[in-house]
Amino acid sequence: MTSSSSPSAERLRPIGATLVAWLLLVAGVLVSIAVGGGEIGWSETLRSLGSRVGLPVEPLSALADSVVWQLRAPRALLAAVAGAGLATSGAILQAVTRNALAEPYLLGISSGASTGAVLVMVAGLGAGAVSLAAGALVGGLVAFGLVLVLLGRHASNTGRLVLTGVVVGQLFTAMTSLVLLGWGDADAARGLTYWLTGSLAAARWPAVALCVGVTSIALVAARLIASDLDAFAFGAVASASLGVPVAAVRSVALIATAAVTAVVVSAVGAIGFVGLIVPHAVRALVGPQHRRLLPASAFGGAVFLLLADLVGRIVLAPRELPVGVITALIGVPAFLIILRRKERS
Repeated sequence: MTSSSSPSAERLRPIGATLVAWLLLVAGVLVSIAVGGGEIGWSETLRSLGSRVGLPVEPLSALADSVVWQLRAPRALLAAVAGAGLATSGAILQAVTRNALAEPYLLGISSGASTGAVLVMVAGLGAGAVSLAAGALVGGLVAFGLVLVLLGRHASNTGRLVLTGVVVGQLFTAMTSLVLLGWGDADAARGLTYWLTGSLAAARWPAVALCVGVTSIALVAARLIASDLDAFAFGAVASASLGVPVAAVRSVALIATAAVTAVVVSAVGAIGFVGLIVPHAVRALVGPQHRRLLPASAFGGAVFLLLADLVGRIVLAPRELPVGVITALIGVPAFLIILRRKERS
């Protein structure tokens, strides 16, 4: 009796886990939309969303509906998409570099993307979602390329990777400050400085659409190379002997993570430690196989950033803490714990 039901239970377990993940994500999005300043609560939020999808509900006033649909909804969805993209990027980078501390923020990719986006704005090349993302992509690729050049064959060395990433990140942070102080006006500098700390306050639908598109493509590409990423745990030589096209997989992985980081930075600024915390937490639950780890990291990252943004909005209400501050407060202790465990192993 037990042996005959066991295979069925094993087949149903992933379905149940996926259902729970989706329920948590939907609940997180709804809570994020419903919580905010003003007199708009749960009933008004549900009426606004219901009227948008064609349900027979009494519509809100134009102003209240605009607050829900044009301010809160894109903010919640952008938090979910950005969290999913950053967490998945962290899991991919940890596999490619064979380093438990690899993630876009620590490797300088976020800082390089910030510099690229700021250069686009200051140079007057456009302030739209696409132009900012293009500048951020170039900056992120340049920064990560510099990290790889400086590392040489020592990408798996934890200490050297962290130090190199910090140095490159500080270099591009200094370049960003130089651009702001040298060529940007005072008002622009204040606004961009707040944005660079990582904030979802300026989220709008065009940025959401761009992030959804790029992140979805990147997640599909990551899913296709998931099995190859498992082989990277044995090193490049062993992976090649197993038939893995190492150079092609590495290129796909790095381009995907750089693209996701670029669009996220162009939309919400540099948000750190999501790609470090979430993959490690999820790996403890679902194991190291990337066919499970990558989608689980996406769900975990989405929920984590939604919760971090929610905390940032209510802890000092009516003032807001940028979401990047919240993730840093959580991420720094987590980083130290992971580093200590890595040194002991």
